[in-house]
Amino acid sequence: HVFNFGGADTSFPLFVFVFLVALGIDYNIFLMTRVREEAQRHGPRTGALTGLAATGGVITSAGCVLAGTFAVLGTLPVTFLTELGFAVAFGVLLDTIVVRSVLVTALNLDLGRWVWWPSHLARQPAPEAETLTGEPAGVP
Repeated sequence: HVFNFGGADTSFPLFVFVFLVALGIDYNIFLMTRVREEAQRHGPRTGALTGLAATGGVITSAGCVLAGTFAVLGTLPVTFLTELGFAVAFGVLLDTIVVRSVLVTALNLDLGRWVWWPSHLARQPAPEAETLTGEPAGVP
């Protein structure tokens, strides 16, 4: 109804789902690999915040470029490609700006070391106690 098209292709939801899941997993792997590296060195809280700081700009930039690329499909005079381009562009922006930077990081911070279960990292305590700011406890 957004573009005032008479009908829609029945395979549209499947294509949008496949594109968004594949792209979302790529960004999540990139973010969580860095978070894991930092969590091994500095603990889960500092690792989550440092990992986001290190990769957030790259993920958001790549998401914007990819969304622009798919948005170009919206200019084609083919109903299926217009719908697909708009939906994937919107979904990629939502994924990179909201899901990766807010929801995944919040989940990391809430679950702490348990986000790594069942690996050995979940069973290891943080290298040192951390405060809410990520600083070692007892440091003024």
